[in-house]
Amino acid sequence: MFNTRPLNPIRKTVLEDGIGQGYESILQQVISWAQGKAGSVFTLVVDGTHGADFQALLMRLIPYAEKQGFRFTAEDTYEYLKSGTELRDHFRRNITDNRAFGYVSEGKIDDYFRSAARHQFAEYAAEISEVADDRTLFVVFGPGALWLCDDCCDASVFLDVSREYQEIAHKQDLLNFGFTWNIDAVEKYKIAYFVEWPLLETYRKERLTAFDAYVDMNDPGRPVLLTIRDLLAAIRDIARYPLRVKPFMMPGVWGGQYMKKLANLPEDMVNCAWNFEPIAPENSVLVASGEHVVEIPFLLVMAYSHLDIMGERSVRLFGDYFPVRFDFLDTMDGDHLSCQVHPKQSFIRERFNEFMEQQESYYVMEKQGDAKVYLGLTEECTPEDFRKAAEHSQMTGEPIAFTDYVQEWTSEKGKLYLIPTGTVHCSGKDNFVLEISATTWWFTFKIYDYVRKDLDGKPRPMNIDYAFENIDFSRKGDWVQQNLTPSPQLLHTQGNNQEYMLGEREDLLFYVNRIHLNDRWEDETADEFVMLNLVEGECVQIVSLEDEAVYAEFRYAESYIIPAAFGAYAIVNRGSAPCKLIKAGVSKKWNVSLVEGHE
Repeated sequence: MFNTRPLNPIRKTVLEDGIGQGYESILQQVISWAQGKAGSVFTLVVDGTHGADFQALLMRLIPYAEKQGFRFTAEDTYEYLKSGTELRDHFRRNITDNRAFGYVSEGKIDDYFRSAARHQFAEYAAEISEVADDRTLFVVFGPGALWLCDDCCDASVFLDVSREYQEIAHKQDLLNFGFTWNIDAVEKYKIAYFVEWPLLETYRKERLTAFDAYVDMNDPGRPVLLTIRDLLAAIRDIARYPLRVKPFMMPGVWGGQYMKKLANLPEDMVNCAWNFEPIAPENSVLVASGEHVVEIPFLLVMAYSHLDIMGERSVRLFGDYFPVRFDFLDTMDGDHLSCQVHPKQSFIRERFNEFMEQQESYYVMEKQGDAKVYLGLTEECTPEDFRKAAEHSQMTGEPIAFTDYVQEWTSEKGKLYLIPTGTVHCSGKDNFVLEISATTWWFTFKIYDYVRKDLDGKPRPMNIDYAFENIDFSRKGDWVQQNLTPSPQLLHTQGNNQEYMLGEREDLLFYVNRIHLNDRWEDETADEFVMLNLVEGECVQIVSLEDEAVYAEFRYAESYIIPAAFGAYAIVNRGSAPCKLIKAGVSKKWNVSLVEGHE
């Protein structure tokens, strides 16, 4: 069975303070801090990620503190924010008028707060100190709390939730941080992507080591506490061994049923269109210490152990940005993806302030019936005719024969289709595709979407203007077959096992190989991370050649990252039949000079 909650055990590190489970452990820790301070006022900072349930903690802390003889008072960071109207005006360049796309903010967390916020808080804190005549527990809570009262903090905790948690909450009633209204879930995601996450996640990364404790609030009914010292030790440990992120699965208007059945997803889930595994900013990692499990955003793992995971070359190229993603696109018993194109590097930098262009590839793991892949343009396609047809459909709601303009290919199981930026493409219905790509994932310009509405009943955002600024009209006809649908090339043989190169180009930062495994394949990271997915077969194990210990076991469709620090390893087939694995990483053939503005 496909494992939707893979655990990454802490193997060789002893956590000095241990993991606390439940609110009782947090309350005991807070009171022990407070009882250890001389004086009348103990200031506790409860900072955290927007969407974390601060109230759940406060409602338990108030009576608990009072039973321990403390007076309780609290102040919310929301009292010091700019108004919702002011925030929309302040970030108007980043939000833009486009329904789907904005401009990545380069600001700091103080952009959210009024100019005099710190001064006003300091005055309020001074008043609390003046009137306190007994032991007082003063709690400052909300995102940015440590920034607000850095000078008067006695102890601090950071409440964290994953992006998956936030995105589910956004589809319900959670607004963007500081905002008083949102148009819909699409706008919430846009503002999160271009404003909220760049500012708040950067704040978290830069300030996390200043906190005393970290609290995983992804299950608000049962939080998990560990000290920052132990959090960093846990991250350093798991970053040196094979690891797997927690899959993040979402439905979509074109989604299929294959992943839903494979992962035994809830019956009431309409379909499973996407499974991110991993898209580094979107996924989290489940870290296990004994019986305790803590969920940590993969971004934090990258922030504090990127060299162990990626190796020196990739860190020089990307910093702590994990550059390659795996995700599944499931259209089995579903529908076509939109006819689309991704922007070129200069465009994505100038228009969106995004770090990296969105390069992709499709590996067909499964197909059924007469499934198709659409890639490149027909010989007869002209920019004028294609645009006229797309715009006419958009204005009138009338469908078009899009294969008059886009090449149709019979989908082949085990085939890799390369998709450099500027290439028109989409997966047709009845495919189960492993997408191996650059990590950037949001910048899809839809050209044609079969005049359908999204799952929310609203029209899907179309981006015909952006698309036609980026389409490479030389990618058509025979050129596509010769350059974007490569045949496997044998690279290495070990006994009855082989490694093939499936695809590598100088305009794609990733390479894609395939290992045909009968028994055992030995390899070496050579200070480079390796990504693996079992695309055929039952079960494999990752064994260290240093001690012959098994460090991972995974099954069909599951992905693992082998970090650069892991060194020499073997992949061992534990199934009853031969198997195949996709192997991917950062290509040495990639011409980084093609990336404009790369530093």
